[in-house]
Amino acid sequence: MKKVIFSLLVTIVAVTAAAQPLRADYRVVPLPDRIDGIKDRDFMLDGSCLIDYPLGNRDMERNAAMLSGYIEDLTGLHLSTRPTSRIYRDGCISLLLDPKVDSDEGYRITVTARGVEIAGKTPAGVFYGIQTLRKSIPAGQNGMNGMNGMNKQDGMDGKVLLPAAQVSASPRFGYRGMHLDCVRHFFGEETVKRYLDIMALHGMNRLHWHLTDDQGWRIEIQKYPRLTEVGGWRNGTTLGHNSPVNDGIRHGGYFTQAEIRDIVRYAADRYITIIPEIDMPGHMVAAMTAYPELGCTGGPYEVWTLWGVTDDILCIGKDQTLQFVKDVLDEVMALFPGQYIHIGGDESPRMRWQQCPLCQQRIRELGLVAKGKQSAEALLQGWFTTQVQNYLTAHGRRIIGWDELLDCDVDATATIMSWRGAEPGAQGAKLGHDVIMTPVGPLYFDYYQTDKTWNEPMAFGGCNTLKKVYDFEPVAADLPADVRHHILGAQANVWTEYITCEPQIQYQVLPRMAALAEVQWLQPTEKDYQDFMARLPQLVDIYKHYGWTYRARSLTDNEV
Repeated sequence: MKKVIFSLLVTIVAVTAAAQPLRADYRVVPLPDRIDGIKDRDFMLDGSCLIDYPLGNRDMERNAAMLSGYIEDLTGLHLSTRPTSRIYRDGCISLLLDPKVDSDEGYRITVTARGVEIAGKTPAGVFYGIQTLRKSIPAGQNGMNGMNGMNKQDGMDGKVLLPAAQVSASPRFGYRGMHLDCVRHFFGEETVKRYLDIMALHGMNRLHWHLTDDQGWRIEIQKYPRLTEVGGWRNGTTLGHNSPVNDGIRHGGYFTQAEIRDIVRYAADRYITIIPEIDMPGHMVAAMTAYPELGCTGGPYEVWTLWGVTDDILCIGKDQTLQFVKDVLDEVMALFPGQYIHIGGDESPRMRWQQCPLCQQRIRELGLVAKGKQSAEALLQGWFTTQVQNYLTAHGRRIIGWDELLDCDVDATATIMSWRGAEPGAQGAKLGHDVIMTPVGPLYFDYYQTDKTWNEPMAFGGCNTLKKVYDFEPVAADLPADVRHHILGAQANVWTEYITCEPQIQYQVLPRMAALAEVQWLQPTEKDYQDFMARLPQLVDIYKHYGWTYRARSLTDNEV
Protein backbone atom coordinates (compact mmCIF):
# COMPACT_ATOMS: atom_id res chain seq x y z
CA MET A 1 0.00 0.00 0.00
CA LYS A 2 2.85 2.36 0.89
CA LYS A 3 4.41 1.68 -2.51
CA VAL A 4 1.14 2.61 -4.20
CA ILE A 5 0.82 5.84 -2.19
CA PHE A 6 4.46 6.72 -2.89
CA SER A 7 3.91 6.06 -6.57
CA LEU A 8 0.86 8.32 -6.59
CA LEU A 9 2.79 11.07 -4.84
CA VAL A 10 5.63 10.85 -7.35
CA THR A 11 3.12 11.02 -10.18
CA ILE A 12 1.38 14.06 -8.67
CA VAL A 13 4.69 15.86 -8.12
CA ALA A 14 5.83 15.02 -11.66
CA VAL A 15 2.59 16.24 -13.24
CA THR A 16 2.66 19.40 -11.12
CA ALA A 17 6.27 20.08 -12.11
CA ALA A 18 5.50 19.41 -15.75
CA ALA A 19 2.59 21.83 -15.67
CA GLN A 20 4.78 24.71 -14.49
CA PRO A 21 5.42 27.25 -17.24
CA LEU A 22 8.86 27.77 -18.64
CA ARG A 23 10.56 30.93 -17.39
CA ALA A 24 12.32 33.22 -19.82
CA ASP A 25 15.83 34.48 -19.13
CA TYR A 26 16.87 37.67 -20.93
CA ARG A 27 20.59 37.12 -20.26
CA VAL A 28 21.14 35.79 -23.75
CA VAL A 29 24.02 35.84 -26.25
CA PRO A 30 24.87 38.50 -27.25
CA LEU A 31 24.11 40.07 -23.89
CA PRO A 32 21.75 43.08 -24.10
CA ASP A 33 23.14 46.46 -23.02
CA ARG A 34 20.55 46.83 -20.27
CA ILE A 35 18.13 44.53 -18.45
CA ASP A 36 16.09 46.59 -16.00
CA GLY A 37 13.43 45.11 -13.77
CA ILE A 38 9.96 46.68 -13.74
CA LYS A 39 7.68 46.74 -10.69
CA ASP A 40 4.83 44.90 -12.28
CA ARG A 41 3.46 41.40 -12.56
CA ASP A 42 5.10 39.05 -15.04
CA PHE A 43 3.47 38.30 -18.38
CA MET A 44 2.20 34.81 -19.17
CA LEU A 45 2.71 33.88 -22.79
CA ASP A 46 0.11 31.33 -23.84
CA GLY A 47 -1.95 30.29 -26.83
CA SER A 48 -4.40 33.17 -26.45
CA CYS A 49 -1.70 35.75 -27.16
CA LEU A 50 -1.67 37.56 -30.51
CA ILE A 51 1.21 39.28 -32.29
CA ASP A 52 0.32 42.78 -33.51
CA TYR A 53 2.26 44.69 -36.16
CA PRO A 54 1.73 48.07 -37.87
CA LEU A 55 -0.95 48.05 -40.53
CA GLY A 56 0.46 48.18 -44.06
CA ASN A 57 4.12 47.51 -43.16
CA ARG A 58 5.29 44.43 -45.06
CA ASP A 59 8.62 44.19 -43.22
CA MET A 60 6.88 44.20 -39.86
CA GLU A 61 4.31 41.71 -41.12
CA ARG A 62 7.17 39.38 -41.99
CA ASN A 63 8.80 40.02 -38.60
CA ALA A 64 5.54 39.04 -36.89
CA ALA A 65 5.28 35.84 -38.92
CA MET A 66 8.86 34.91 -38.04
CA LEU A 67 8.29 35.55 -34.33
CA SER A 68 5.18 33.37 -34.46
CA GLY A 69 7.20 30.61 -36.10
CA TYR A 70 10.04 30.85 -33.57
CA ILE A 71 7.63 30.64 -30.63
CA GLU A 72 5.85 27.65 -32.14
CA ASP A 73 9.20 25.94 -32.74
CA LEU A 74 10.22 26.37 -29.11
CA THR A 75 6.95 25.93 -27.24
CA GLY A 76 4.37 24.35 -29.50
CA LEU A 77 2.18 27.44 -29.12
CA HIS A 78 0.72 28.87 -32.32
CA LEU A 79 0.29 32.65 -32.05
CA SER A 80 -1.75 34.37 -34.72
CA THR A 81 -0.57 37.69 -36.17
CA ARG A 82 -2.68 40.69 -37.07
CA PRO A 83 -2.15 44.18 -38.47
CA THR A 84 -3.32 47.05 -36.30
CA SER A 85 -3.13 50.81 -36.00
CA ARG A 86 -3.30 50.49 -32.22
CA ILE A 87 -0.26 49.44 -30.21
CA TYR A 88 0.18 47.58 -26.96
CA ARG A 89 -3.13 45.73 -26.77
CA ASP A 90 -3.64 43.77 -23.55
CA GLY A 91 -2.38 40.21 -23.74
CA CYS A 92 -0.48 40.76 -26.97
CA ILE A 93 3.05 41.02 -28.29
CA SER A 94 3.20 44.34 -30.12
CA LEU A 95 5.84 45.08 -32.74
CA LEU A 96 6.32 48.77 -33.38
CA LEU A 97 8.63 51.40 -34.82
CA ASP A 98 9.89 54.07 -32.46
CA PRO A 99 12.28 56.88 -33.52
CA LYS A 100 13.42 57.21 -29.90
CA VAL A 101 15.33 53.90 -30.02
CA ASP A 102 19.05 54.67 -29.90
CA SER A 103 20.26 53.30 -33.25
CA ASP A 104 18.96 51.96 -36.54
CA GLU A 105 19.61 48.37 -35.46
CA GLY A 106 18.89 48.86 -31.78
CA TYR A 107 15.85 47.48 -30.00
CA ARG A 108 13.84 47.84 -26.80
CA ILE A 109 11.71 45.09 -25.26
CA THR A 110 9.20 46.05 -22.56
CA VAL A 111 7.40 43.31 -20.63
CA THR A 112 4.59 44.08 -18.18
CA ALA A 113 1.51 42.21 -17.02
CA ARG A 114 -0.38 43.76 -19.94
CA GLY A 115 1.82 42.38 -22.67
CA VAL A 116 5.09 42.63 -24.56
CA GLU A 117 6.31 45.50 -26.73
CA ILE A 118 9.26 45.04 -29.10
CA ALA A 119 10.32 48.38 -30.53
CA GLY A 120 13.00 49.45 -32.96
CA LYS A 121 13.85 52.53 -34.96
CA THR A 122 13.72 50.29 -38.05
CA PRO A 123 12.23 46.86 -38.84
CA ALA A 124 15.78 45.49 -38.58
CA GLY A 125 16.00 46.66 -34.98
CA VAL A 126 12.68 45.00 -34.23
CA PHE A 127 14.02 41.79 -35.79
CA TYR A 128 17.03 41.80 -33.43
CA GLY A 129 14.67 42.34 -30.51
CA ILE A 130 12.71 39.33 -31.72
CA GLN A 131 15.90 37.26 -31.71
CA THR A 132 16.57 38.27 -28.10
CA LEU A 133 13.05 37.31 -27.04
CA ARG A 134 13.39 34.04 -28.96
CA LYS A 135 16.67 33.19 -27.23
CA SER A 136 15.24 34.02 -23.82
CA ILE A 137 12.70 31.18 -24.07
CA PRO A 138 14.16 27.88 -22.81
CA ALA A 139 14.47 25.35 -25.61
CA GLY A 140 14.25 21.59 -25.38
CA GLN A 141 13.10 21.46 -21.76
CA ASN A 142 10.20 19.62 -20.10
CA GLY A 143 9.47 17.69 -23.25
CA MET A 144 8.88 20.85 -25.22
CA ASN A 145 10.94 20.29 -28.34
CA GLY A 146 9.25 21.36 -31.53
CA MET A 147 11.68 19.28 -33.59
CA ASN A 148 10.90 15.87 -32.06
CA GLY A 149 7.11 15.83 -32.19
CA MET A 150 6.55 16.63 -28.50
CA ASN A 151 3.60 18.93 -27.83
CA LYS A 152 0.98 19.94 -25.27
CA GLN A 153 -0.46 16.49 -24.88
CA ASP A 154 2.88 15.30 -23.47
CA GLY A 155 1.98 16.97 -20.17
CA MET A 156 3.14 20.52 -20.86
CA ASP A 157 0.75 23.37 -21.66
CA GLY A 158 3.41 25.40 -23.51
CA LYS A 159 3.11 28.51 -21.37
CA VAL A 160 6.14 30.74 -20.88
CA LEU A 161 6.51 33.20 -18.01
CA LEU A 162 8.16 36.43 -19.18
CA PRO A 163 9.52 38.41 -16.20
CA ALA A 164 8.50 42.07 -16.13
CA ALA A 165 11.48 44.03 -17.42
CA GLN A 166 12.82 46.43 -20.01
CA VAL A 167 15.60 45.04 -22.19
CA SER A 168 17.54 47.16 -24.68
CA ALA A 169 20.61 46.96 -26.89
CA SER A 170 22.38 48.58 -29.83
CA PRO A 171 25.18 46.86 -31.77
CA ARG A 172 28.69 48.24 -31.40
CA PHE A 173 29.52 47.67 -35.08
CA GLY A 174 27.43 48.21 -38.20
CA TYR A 175 29.25 45.42 -40.05
CA ARG A 176 28.74 42.07 -38.33
CA GLY A 177 29.85 39.41 -40.77
CA MET A 178 30.39 35.76 -41.49
CA HIS A 179 32.01 34.28 -44.58
CA LEU A 180 31.26 31.04 -46.39
CA ASP A 181 33.35 29.40 -49.11
CA CYS A 182 31.17 27.35 -51.47
CA VAL A 183 34.00 26.78 -53.94
CA ARG A 184 36.53 24.38 -52.46
CA HIS A 185 33.60 22.14 -51.60
CA PHE A 186 30.23 22.94 -53.08
CA PHE A 187 27.26 23.43 -50.75
CA GLY A 188 23.81 24.02 -52.20
CA GLU A 189 20.93 26.38 -51.60
CA GLU A 190 19.48 24.74 -48.48
CA THR A 191 22.86 24.73 -46.72
CA VAL A 192 23.35 28.42 -47.44
CA LYS A 193 19.87 29.21 -46.14
CA ARG A 194 20.49 27.33 -42.89
CA TYR A 195 23.75 29.22 -42.53
CA LEU A 196 21.78 32.46 -42.88
CA ASP A 197 19.36 31.23 -40.20
CA ILE A 198 22.27 30.60 -37.85
CA MET A 199 23.64 34.07 -38.57
CA ALA A 200 20.24 35.64 -37.86
CA LEU A 201 20.07 33.92 -34.48
CA HIS A 202 23.41 35.54 -33.61
CA GLY A 203 22.44 39.06 -34.74
CA MET A 204 24.73 39.17 -37.78
CA ASN A 205 23.99 41.20 -40.90
CA ARG A 206 26.58 40.48 -43.63
CA LEU A 207 27.33 37.24 -45.47
CA HIS A 208 30.55 37.33 -47.48
CA TRP A 209 29.90 34.62 -50.07
CA HIS A 210 32.99 33.19 -51.82
CA LEU A 211 31.79 32.03 -55.25
CA THR A 212 34.81 31.66 -57.54
CA ASP A 213 38.31 30.26 -57.22
CA ASP A 214 40.86 27.95 -58.82
CA GLN A 215 38.90 24.88 -57.69
CA GLY A 216 35.56 25.85 -59.21
CA TRP A 217 33.23 28.55 -60.54
CA ARG A 218 29.92 28.53 -58.64
CA ILE A 219 27.82 31.36 -60.11
CA GLU A 220 25.92 31.18 -63.40
CA ILE A 221 27.02 33.88 -65.83
CA GLN A 222 24.72 33.74 -68.84
CA LYS A 223 27.10 35.50 -71.23
CA TYR A 224 29.82 32.93 -70.46
CA PRO A 225 28.08 29.55 -70.01
CA ARG A 226 31.32 27.57 -70.00
CA LEU A 227 32.24 29.14 -66.65
CA THR A 228 29.86 26.69 -64.98
CA GLU A 229 29.66 24.00 -67.67
CA VAL A 230 33.44 23.53 -67.59
CA GLY A 231 34.78 25.66 -64.75
CA GLY A 232 32.19 24.41 -62.27
CA TRP A 233 33.69 20.90 -62.10
CA ARG A 234 37.04 19.40 -61.18
CA ASN A 235 38.34 15.91 -61.81
CA GLY A 236 38.91 14.88 -58.23
CA THR A 237 40.15 16.36 -54.98
CA THR A 238 43.44 15.96 -53.20
CA LEU A 239 43.18 14.13 -49.91
CA GLY A 240 44.38 15.89 -46.80
CA HIS A 241 46.89 18.72 -46.97
CA ASN A 242 47.85 18.30 -50.65
CA SER A 243 48.84 14.67 -50.29
CA PRO A 244 49.86 12.76 -53.45
CA VAL A 245 46.52 10.90 -53.29
CA ASN A 246 43.56 12.22 -55.29
CA ASP A 247 40.12 10.72 -54.75
CA GLY A 248 39.41 10.78 -58.50
CA ILE A 249 35.78 11.76 -57.89
CA ARG A 250 34.37 14.50 -60.11
CA HIS A 251 33.28 17.32 -57.82
CA GLY A 252 31.36 20.47 -58.55
CA GLY A 253 28.10 22.31 -58.92
CA TYR A 254 26.94 25.90 -59.15
CA PHE A 255 24.12 28.25 -58.26
CA THR A 256 21.74 29.26 -61.02
CA GLN A 257 20.77 32.89 -61.17
CA ALA A 258 17.26 31.94 -60.03
CA GLU A 259 18.71 30.18 -56.96
CA ILE A 260 20.89 33.17 -56.17
CA ARG A 261 17.93 35.55 -56.35
CA ASP A 262 16.04 33.26 -53.98
CA ILE A 263 18.95 33.17 -51.52
CA VAL A 264 19.39 36.94 -51.71
CA ARG A 265 15.67 37.38 -50.88
CA TYR A 266 15.92 34.87 -48.06
CA ALA A 267 18.86 36.78 -46.60
CA ALA A 268 17.15 40.14 -46.97
CA ASP A 269 14.12 38.82 -45.08
CA ARG A 270 16.55 38.29 -42.19
CA TYR A 271 18.19 41.72 -42.67
CA ILE A 272 21.37 40.14 -44.00
CA THR A 273 23.13 41.65 -47.01
CA ILE A 274 25.11 39.23 -49.16
CA ILE A 275 28.49 40.40 -50.45
CA PRO A 276 29.58 38.21 -53.39
CA GLU A 277 33.27 37.59 -53.96
CA ILE A 278 34.58 37.20 -57.50
CA ASP A 279 38.29 36.82 -56.86
CA MET A 280 40.64 38.54 -59.36
CA PRO A 281 43.18 38.65 -60.90
CA GLY A 282 44.39 35.54 -59.05
CA HIS A 283 42.38 32.45 -58.07
CA MET A 284 40.95 32.37 -61.61
CA VAL A 285 42.06 28.98 -62.96
CA ALA A 286 38.49 27.67 -63.16
CA ALA A 287 37.56 30.60 -65.43
CA MET A 288 40.73 30.14 -67.49
CA THR A 289 39.96 26.44 -67.93
CA ALA A 290 36.66 27.45 -69.48
CA TYR A 291 38.16 30.31 -71.51
CA PRO A 292 41.94 29.73 -71.93
CA GLU A 293 42.40 33.00 -73.79
CA LEU A 294 42.01 34.81 -70.46
CA GLY A 295 45.44 33.60 -69.32
CA CYS A 296 48.93 34.71 -70.29
CA THR A 297 49.99 31.36 -71.75
CA GLY A 298 46.70 30.40 -73.40
CA GLY A 299 46.63 27.10 -71.53
CA PRO A 300 45.50 24.46 -71.59
CA TYR A 301 44.39 24.80 -67.99
CA GLU A 302 42.61 22.44 -65.65
CA VAL A 303 40.28 23.27 -62.76
CA TRP A 304 42.61 22.84 -59.83
CA THR A 305 42.42 19.70 -57.72
CA LEU A 306 44.94 20.98 -55.17
CA TRP A 307 44.78 23.66 -52.46
CA GLY A 308 46.94 26.73 -52.21
CA VAL A 309 48.13 29.30 -54.75
CA THR A 310 48.92 28.76 -58.43
CA ASP A 311 51.10 30.92 -60.67
CA ASP A 312 48.40 31.17 -63.36
CA ILE A 313 46.34 34.36 -63.10
CA LEU A 314 44.39 36.58 -65.50
CA CYS A 315 46.33 38.24 -68.31
CA ILE A 316 45.99 41.99 -67.80
CA GLY A 317 47.73 42.76 -71.08
CA LYS A 318 44.64 41.71 -73.06
CA ASP A 319 41.70 44.09 -73.51
CA GLN A 320 39.37 41.08 -73.76
CA THR A 321 40.26 40.17 -70.17
CA LEU A 322 39.08 43.55 -68.96
CA GLN A 323 35.89 43.18 -70.99
CA PHE A 324 35.32 39.72 -69.50
CA VAL A 325 35.62 41.13 -65.99
CA LYS A 326 33.14 43.92 -66.75
CA ASP A 327 30.67 41.49 -68.32
CA VAL A 328 30.82 39.23 -65.28
CA LEU A 329 30.42 42.13 -62.89
CA ASP A 330 27.36 43.36 -64.85
CA GLU A 331 25.55 40.10 -64.12
CA VAL A 332 26.82 39.96 -60.54
CA MET A 333 25.52 43.46 -59.85
CA ALA A 334 22.14 42.51 -61.30
CA LEU A 335 21.90 39.62 -58.82
CA PHE A 336 23.23 41.28 -55.68
CA PRO A 337 21.68 44.66 -54.79
CA GLY A 338 24.00 45.43 -51.89
CA GLN A 339 26.54 48.25 -51.90
CA TYR A 340 29.65 46.07 -51.94
CA ILE A 341 31.22 43.68 -54.44
CA HIS A 342 34.27 41.78 -53.16
CA ILE A 343 37.01 41.46 -55.80
CA GLY A 344 39.56 39.49 -53.80
CA GLY A 345 42.95 40.72 -54.95
CA ASP A 346 44.90 38.36 -52.71
CA GLU A 347 47.55 35.76 -53.44
CA SER A 348 48.24 36.84 -57.03
CA PRO A 349 51.75 35.79 -58.04
CA ARG A 350 52.98 37.96 -60.88
CA MET A 351 55.47 35.53 -62.40
CA ARG A 352 53.40 35.08 -65.56
CA TRP A 353 53.15 38.86 -66.02
CA GLN A 354 56.92 39.16 -65.85
CA GLN A 355 57.18 36.70 -68.75
CA CYS A 356 54.12 37.82 -70.75
CA PRO A 357 54.85 40.15 -73.72
CA LEU A 358 51.35 41.62 -73.58
CA CYS A 359 51.52 42.40 -69.85
CA GLN A 360 54.96 43.94 -70.30
CA GLN A 361 53.63 46.00 -73.19
CA ARG A 362 50.79 47.22 -70.96
CA ILE A 363 53.32 48.20 -68.31
CA ARG A 364 55.30 50.23 -70.84
CA GLU A 365 52.19 51.90 -72.26
CA LEU A 366 51.10 52.95 -68.77
CA GLY A 367 54.58 54.15 -67.87
CA LEU A 368 54.70 51.97 -64.76
CA VAL A 369 58.11 51.91 -63.13
CA ALA A 370 59.10 50.01 -60.01
CA LYS A 371 59.33 52.19 -56.92
CA GLY A 372 60.61 51.12 -53.55
CA LYS A 373 59.29 47.65 -52.70
CA GLN A 374 56.63 47.86 -55.41
CA SER A 375 57.49 46.17 -58.68
CA ALA A 376 56.08 47.35 -61.98
CA GLU A 377 53.90 44.23 -61.94
CA ALA A 378 52.51 45.18 -58.53
CA LEU A 379 51.62 48.57 -59.94
CA LEU A 380 49.96 46.78 -62.88
CA GLN A 381 47.71 45.00 -60.43
CA GLY A 382 46.99 48.37 -58.86
CA TRP A 383 46.04 49.76 -62.29
CA PHE A 384 43.79 46.76 -62.96
CA THR A 385 42.12 47.11 -59.56
CA THR A 386 41.50 50.80 -60.24
CA GLN A 387 39.82 49.93 -63.56
CA VAL A 388 37.50 47.54 -61.74
CA GLN A 389 36.96 50.05 -58.95
CA ASN A 390 36.05 52.83 -61.38
CA TYR A 391 33.65 50.54 -63.24
CA LEU A 392 31.84 49.55 -60.05
CA THR A 393 31.79 53.15 -58.82
CA ALA A 394 30.17 54.25 -62.07
CA HIS A 395 27.41 51.74 -61.32
CA GLY A 396 26.90 52.96 -57.76
CA ARG A 397 28.86 50.18 -56.07
CA ARG A 398 32.00 49.94 -53.93
CA ILE A 399 34.75 47.35 -53.81
CA ILE A 400 36.02 45.31 -50.93
CA GLY A 401 39.33 43.49 -51.27
CA TRP A 402 41.82 41.61 -49.14
CA ASP A 403 44.59 43.60 -47.50
CA GLU A 404 47.03 42.88 -50.36
CA LEU A 405 45.30 45.76 -52.13
CA LEU A 406 47.22 48.08 -49.81
CA ASP A 407 50.35 47.06 -51.72
CA CYS A 408 48.86 48.23 -55.04
CA ASP A 409 48.19 51.94 -54.54
CA VAL A 410 44.41 51.54 -54.63
CA ASP A 411 42.15 54.52 -53.98
CA ALA A 412 41.03 55.04 -50.37
CA THR A 413 37.41 54.40 -51.35
CA ALA A 414 38.29 50.68 -51.45
CA THR A 415 37.28 48.88 -48.27
CA ILE A 416 39.97 46.57 -46.91
CA MET A 417 39.51 43.18 -45.29
CA SER A 418 42.44 42.68 -42.96
CA TRP A 419 43.23 38.95 -42.95
CA ARG A 420 47.02 38.78 -42.54
CA GLY A 421 46.69 39.90 -38.94
CA ALA A 422 45.24 43.11 -37.50
CA GLU A 423 48.15 45.38 -38.42
CA PRO A 424 47.27 45.75 -42.15
CA GLY A 425 43.82 46.88 -41.08
CA ALA A 426 45.25 49.51 -38.76
CA GLN A 427 47.54 50.66 -41.57
CA GLY A 428 44.59 50.85 -43.97
CA ALA A 429 42.54 52.91 -41.50
CA LYS A 430 45.39 55.39 -41.15
CA LEU A 431 45.43 55.72 -44.96
CA GLY A 432 41.72 56.52 -44.98
CA HIS A 433 40.32 53.13 -45.96
CA ASP A 434 37.28 51.63 -44.29
CA VAL A 435 38.35 48.33 -42.76
CA ILE A 436 36.75 45.05 -41.75
CA MET A 437 38.81 43.05 -39.29
CA THR A 438 39.02 39.37 -40.19
CA PRO A 439 42.52 38.26 -39.13
CA VAL A 440 43.66 34.65 -39.42
CA GLY A 441 44.12 34.65 -35.66
CA PRO A 442 41.54 34.29 -34.22
CA LEU A 443 38.82 34.73 -36.87
CA TYR A 444 39.53 31.91 -39.29
CA PHE A 445 36.95 29.35 -38.24
CA ASP A 446 38.38 26.71 -40.57
CA TYR A 447 41.20 26.48 -38.03
CA TYR A 448 41.09 23.97 -35.19
CA GLN A 449 39.27 24.96 -32.01
CA THR A 450 41.81 23.18 -29.80
CA ASP A 451 45.45 22.13 -29.88
CA LYS A 452 44.29 18.62 -28.92
CA THR A 453 43.40 17.76 -32.49
CA TRP A 454 43.34 13.96 -32.42
CA ASN A 455 39.57 13.83 -31.84
CA GLU A 456 38.78 16.70 -34.21
CA PRO A 457 37.69 16.60 -37.86
CA MET A 458 40.43 17.65 -40.25
CA ALA A 459 40.90 21.42 -40.37
CA PHE A 460 43.26 23.83 -42.06
CA GLY A 461 45.65 24.01 -39.10
CA GLY A 462 46.40 26.44 -36.31
CA CYS A 463 44.23 26.88 -33.24
CA ASN A 464 41.57 29.53 -32.64
CA THR A 465 39.84 28.68 -29.39
CA LEU A 466 36.51 29.98 -28.19
CA LYS A 467 38.27 32.24 -25.70
CA LYS A 468 40.64 33.66 -28.33
CA VAL A 469 37.64 34.62 -30.43
CA TYR A 470 35.90 36.19 -27.43
CA ASP A 471 38.97 38.19 -26.43
CA PHE A 472 39.54 39.65 -29.90
CA GLU A 473 39.42 43.45 -30.04
CA PRO A 474 38.89 44.87 -33.56
CA VAL A 475 40.00 48.41 -32.64
CA ALA A 476 43.62 48.45 -31.49
CA ALA A 477 44.26 50.47 -28.34
CA ASP A 478 46.96 52.53 -30.05
CA LEU A 479 44.87 53.35 -33.13
CA PRO A 480 44.48 57.16 -33.34
CA ALA A 481 41.06 58.36 -32.27
CA ASP A 482 40.46 60.25 -35.51
CA VAL A 483 40.65 57.08 -37.64
CA ARG A 484 38.85 54.60 -35.39
CA HIS A 485 35.58 55.19 -37.23
CA HIS A 486 37.15 53.45 -40.23
CA ILE A 487 36.95 50.09 -38.42
CA LEU A 488 33.50 49.03 -39.61
CA GLY A 489 33.37 45.73 -37.78
CA ALA A 490 34.55 42.14 -37.69
CA GLN A 491 33.97 38.95 -39.65
CA ALA A 492 34.95 35.30 -39.27
CA ASN A 493 35.95 33.28 -42.35
CA VAL A 494 35.12 29.67 -43.19
CA TRP A 495 37.26 28.27 -45.99
CA THR A 496 36.24 24.76 -47.01
CA GLU A 497 39.30 22.95 -48.32
CA TYR A 498 38.89 20.40 -45.52
CA ILE A 499 35.17 20.89 -44.82
CA THR A 500 33.21 18.38 -46.88
CA CYS A 501 29.68 18.42 -45.40
CA GLU A 502 27.20 20.80 -43.79
CA PRO A 503 27.46 19.35 -40.25
CA GLN A 504 31.19 20.06 -40.37
CA ILE A 505 30.50 23.70 -41.32
CA GLN A 506 28.24 23.99 -38.30
CA TYR A 507 30.80 22.27 -36.07
CA GLN A 508 33.49 24.74 -37.11
CA VAL A 509 31.35 27.82 -36.44
CA LEU A 510 29.39 26.78 -33.34
CA PRO A 511 29.81 27.94 -30.65
CA ARG A 512 32.60 30.26 -31.86
CA MET A 513 29.98 32.33 -33.70
CA ALA A 514 28.44 33.09 -30.29
CA ALA A 515 31.74 34.51 -29.05
CA LEU A 516 32.07 36.61 -32.22
CA ALA A 517 28.54 37.92 -31.74
CA GLU A 518 29.55 39.45 -28.42
CA VAL A 519 32.62 41.01 -30.06
CA GLN A 520 30.32 42.55 -32.67
CA TRP A 521 27.57 43.74 -30.30
CA LEU A 522 29.18 44.55 -26.94
CA GLN A 523 31.44 47.39 -25.90
CA PRO A 524 34.80 46.01 -24.67
CA THR A 525 34.08 47.05 -21.07
CA GLU A 526 30.90 44.97 -21.08
CA LYS A 527 32.57 41.72 -22.11
CA ASP A 528 33.16 39.03 -19.48
CA TYR A 529 34.24 35.59 -20.64
CA GLN A 530 33.15 33.71 -17.52
CA ASP A 531 29.73 35.35 -17.64
CA PHE A 532 29.52 34.50 -21.36
CA MET A 533 30.28 30.86 -20.59
CA ALA A 534 27.53 30.84 -17.97
CA ARG A 535 25.02 32.17 -20.51
CA LEU A 536 26.17 30.05 -23.45
CA PRO A 537 24.34 26.79 -22.53
CA GLN A 538 20.96 28.47 -23.02
CA LEU A 539 21.97 29.31 -26.60
CA VAL A 540 23.38 25.83 -27.12
CA ASP A 541 19.95 24.43 -26.19
CA ILE A 542 18.65 26.17 -29.31
CA TYR A 543 21.44 24.59 -31.38
CA LYS A 544 20.31 21.21 -30.06
CA HIS A 545 16.68 22.05 -30.69
CA TYR A 546 17.28 22.63 -34.40
CA GLY A 547 19.62 19.69 -34.73
CA TRP A 548 22.67 21.81 -35.53
CA THR A 549 26.10 20.29 -34.99
CA TYR A 550 28.33 22.13 -32.52
CA ARG A 551 31.54 21.48 -30.60
CA ALA A 552 30.27 20.44 -27.18
CA ARG A 553 33.77 20.25 -25.70
CA SER A 554 34.16 24.01 -26.11
CA LEU A 555 31.67 24.41 -23.25
CA THR A 556 33.92 22.55 -20.80
CA ASP A 557 37.50 22.63 -22.12
CA ASN A 558 38.25 26.19 -20.94
CA GLU A 559 41.10 26.41 -23.45
CA VAL A 560 42.77 29.79 -23.74
